[in-house]
Amino acid sequence: MRLGLVGLGKMGANMRRRLREHGVEVVGYDRDREVSDVDSLAAMVEALSPGSRAVWVMVPAGEITDGVLTELAGLLSSGDLVVDGGNTAYTDDAAHAAMLAERGIGFVDAGVSGGVWGERYGYGLMVGGDAEHVAALMPVFDALRPEGPREEGFVHVGPVGAGHFAKMVHNGVEYGLMQAYAEGYELLSAKSDLVTDVPATIRAWSRGTVVRSWLLDLLVAALADDPELARLDAWVADSGEGRWTVNEAIDLAVPAPVISAALFARFASRQDRSPAMKAVAALRQQFGGHAVRPAGS
Repeated sequence: MRLGLVGLGKMGANMRRRLREHGVEVVGYDRDREVSDVDSLAAMVEALSPGSRAVWVMVPAGEITDGVLTELAGLLSSGDLVVDGGNTAYTDDAAHAAMLAERGIGFVDAGVSGGVWGERYGYGLMVGGDAEHVAALMPVFDALRPEGPREEGFVHVGPVGAGHFAKMVHNGVEYGLMQAYAEGYELLSAKSDLVTDVPATIRAWSRGTVVRSWLLDLLVAALADDPELARLDAWVADSGEGRWTVNEAIDLAVPAPVISAALFARFASRQDRSPAMKAVAALRQQFGGHAVRPAGS
């Protein structure tokens, strides 16, 4: 299968390599010509097979995604498929699908988790769209997902919008998990007269305990590199998905105190220095390569 891939940043470039390693031909386009395979979106489309073309869009959500999808609508033709794998708000998916459907182009929304480690271990995929469109893209999904049973790393969540909704909730849960680990780290650090080796204590939790996880492993790695997280400022950004999750919880009258508190803690990090928020910043850098602020900035 040959796939067009738009956006070759941290995630997109790694996805291109994994796809190629698993037998999918990829023609990648990025505005940065040093990493792009072609000079334009039009050239990328021309390099694909007419009548059964598939393009995966991996660019920042919002106006940039809107612009790329609009341009693709003018380049592709009936029978082609577009996947939006960015962190688009699920509420935008119906409009994108309708715009492409006017030209007979199918649309699938894909929530993608795995960060900078996805190239090695595979990506967790949550997709929304028509069953026939999802089936046509399974060679791509199978190449990207982790090794093992399909259902452990891939799910067709439902119709258009379902994939991005599931990823939004996933990211909200992620906020809560990171905050819990970070607060545990701060409590241990605050009892320095009794707990003499915080990194070793966190590391001991990573095997055999009920709180072990990949996120905890990443905190262990961050502390091994910088035991007191002295090189990080206690400032943590939020991508927007945590806010969307909390808003949905309010609209649906679903109690979400942990996710809400984790979001508000990130806001607090921009006002006061906090060991817990340093730990959250370290986790985001570890799993996603997200930007951090050096200490003292």
